[in-house]
Amino acid sequence: MVERVPIAKLAYHFHDTNGTAISNVAQALDLGVTAFDFKRGRLGGCPYAPGAAGNVATEDLAYLLDRSGFETGVDMFKLAEASLEILEILGRSPVAKAQLSCRSAFGTSPT
Repeated sequence: MVERVPIAKLAYHFHDTNGTAISNVAQALDLGVTAFDFKRGRLGGCPYAPGAAGNVATEDLAYLLDRSGFETGVDMFKLAEASLEILEILGRSPVAKAQLSCRSAFGTSPT
């Protein structure tokens, strides 16, 4: 794709099928892609692929970017907490690794 379309015009969209979304994002970052679709709490799915996993979780993407040296300005705890509230309302369990580690590390807000 990058041979035909300039990187600046691409946005990647990954589902977390088999837990591969973050590794796909990392590979795209290595190619210079900087635009990604993501969803809080890995919500979503695909009408064309019944049973497909949700989209890459905002929390996991922000964590990867932070650990890779990108300045995001994101407060990981606040992001995880906001997503947990949405998931609670929807009656879903957290699946994003960043949500789970944030919850186990702090239990409640660290402030």
